[in-house]
Amino acid sequence: MPRKLIRRYLPTPEKLKSFKSLQVFGDLLTAPNLWHLNKRSVSGAVSVGLFSAFVPIPFQMLLAAAVALFFRVNLPISVALVWVSNPFTMPPLFYGAYVLGAWVLDVPILPMNFELSLSWLKTELLRIWEPFLLGCFLVGTFSAITGHLLMRYLWRMHVIKHWKERRRRRQLRLLLKKKRKHEA
Repeated sequence: MPRKLIRRYLPTPEKLKSFKSLQVFGDLLTAPNLWHLNKRSVSGAVSVGLFSAFVPIPFQMLLAAAVALFFRVNLPISVALVWVSNPFTMPPLFYGAYVLGAWVLDVPILPMNFELSLSWLKTELLRIWEPFLLGCFLVGTFSAITGHLLMRYLWRMHVIKHWKERRRRRQLRLLLKKKRKHEA
């Protein structure tokens, strides 16, 4: 895992404590697992971030941060993964979630013309809220579980690769050592 690259951009606990807006959290933001890059913290952060990305509320990043604080998983990764659902990807993702929810509930998919207005939210969203929220929950849960398992698998493959490389280097050193002894 590119730990050194990621750590270069992470703020230090002292830097966090210097922000007046974050002083409300006290020492909560300096908990070690919120910033560590280990298998548990990163795979948990992937789960939190991907699930939060499919929660149809404004300020999903705050939700991801709060859940990351609660579960003591990597905070920056949790918050960053919320951007899977950004203004460009949100319409197709949420429409797909609505279609999935409608399929699971066995209700017809209602035609709609999307407008970003309060009146649209009041009328159209009231008609589709059940399949929409169910679909968001199902897609969020599936992506969180899949992301968690995939991250644990990738982490394990990375560790195994490094073990094999270390073993290969160790065997090469022993071979060179034996060769030097034999030549002497």
